[in-house]
Amino acid sequence: METKDVVQRDSFGSKLGIIAAVAGSAVGLGNIWKFPYITGVYGGGAFVLVYLICIALIGLPIVLSEFVIGRKAQKNAIGSFKKLAPGTLWFVPGIMGLVAAFMILAFYGVVAGWTLEYLFKAITNSFVGKNPADLEGMFGGFISQLARPIFWQIIFMGLTCWIVLAGIKGGIEKASKLLMPVLLVIIIILDIRAVTLPGASEGLAFLFKPDFSKLTGEGMLNALGHAFFSLSLGMGTLITYSSYMSKKENLATTAVQVTIADTGIALLAGIAIFPAVFAFGIEPGAGPGLVFITLPNVFQQMPGGYFFCILFFLLLAVAALTSSISILEVVVAYFVEELKLARRAATIMAASAITIMGIPCSLSMGVWSKVKFMDKTFFDWLDFIASNVMLPLGGLLIVAFVGWYLGREKTEAEVTNEGELKAGYLPLFMFLAKFVAPVVIAIVFLHGLGLF
Repeated sequence: METKDVVQRDSFGSKLGIIAAVAGSAVGLGNIWKFPYITGVYGGGAFVLVYLICIALIGLPIVLSEFVIGRKAQKNAIGSFKKLAPGTLWFVPGIMGLVAAFMILAFYGVVAGWTLEYLFKAITNSFVGKNPADLEGMFGGFISQLARPIFWQIIFMGLTCWIVLAGIKGGIEKASKLLMPVLLVIIIILDIRAVTLPGASEGLAFLFKPDFSKLTGEGMLNALGHAFFSLSLGMGTLITYSSYMSKKENLATTAVQVTIADTGIALLAGIAIFPAVFAFGIEPGAGPGLVFITLPNVFQQMPGGYFFCILFFLLLAVAALTSSISILEVVVAYFVEELKLARRAATIMAASAITIMGIPCSLSMGVWSKVKFMDKTFFDWLDFIASNVMLPLGGLLIVAFVGWYLGREKTEAEVTNEGELKAGYLPLFMFLAKFVAPVVIAIVFLHGLGLF
């Protein structure tokens, strides 16, 4: 029965497809929207250095842990734990990942809809002649509207649903193999333009020259938290995607390639943004408004700014889409395998339910902005519960599951493809999985709850 189930499952068709899809799931608005502004807030190069250390010591072991679980079980996020640890409560991190995916895509779809609005504004040259105050008013006015943000959210979720409907090989893999190269080409063009601006060297120095006097304890924890969240850890995406991988794939190599791709895109986004920010005298710690308020102002002052503004918001939209399809697939895979729904019904049902849940998130920016519980709007609560509770706790349980429950023997069998590959890194990986990652994630978790 198990063999039949595995054979019937869709799967990735190529190594390039795997890298494009899994890297695409990790590369999202967090890399291009969030990474530059939190780097600006916490002092540039020193923050980047801590971030890279966290990626290597914490991010990479959890990526590999999720790969081991997903490919070994060849099931969805919850089904994987049920298969590998039957009769136990280890399926709880799977449930947490599913719930987190549902919640995250609800508010992520709203923000992704903003990128489509701003791509439309860039194409129609709506930023011309606007000063920073005008642009701030434009952004605030847009997100507080009733219908327009919801319209773009529905368009974005429709695109996500359309890709996932076509399946793994014909939908997600095909789209990722197109979208990821497009994303890379756009960001490299933006980088070339940014580093050729007068005064660009100051922005590059800010990004790459560490100034540890500006790095606070809070900054270090945020570097760790962002390293964790930028890789899409703890929400079941990597477990789900790896369940579609061939038993011949080298999991460790794929984990390293995906981690490098994700981190590389984040750094390339910084290179695209900071030289331009410094060249035009903008405050690098401008916060979340850096992308939607500050950068349109920068592009206006830049020769060829119209073209580069369009490219930038297209980049944001593509990055958002490569992540959203992976998040939706977590829910769809569960509906198909555990609830026995047809893929078409599962995809439409999941996308519709998530979109409906996203509408109050959008309204939280406008007509429902004063509807708060404990000083948080509906949008804030979804973000807080998913990002500060579900993901770190889920990630902690995932890495502990591999380190303590599966253990070295079963993990070694999976990462060596039953002895066909060498795994000299295994002792270090098991040490990080059993001791280092759980402790550090616990610190991030307590910090996220305001207890540390």
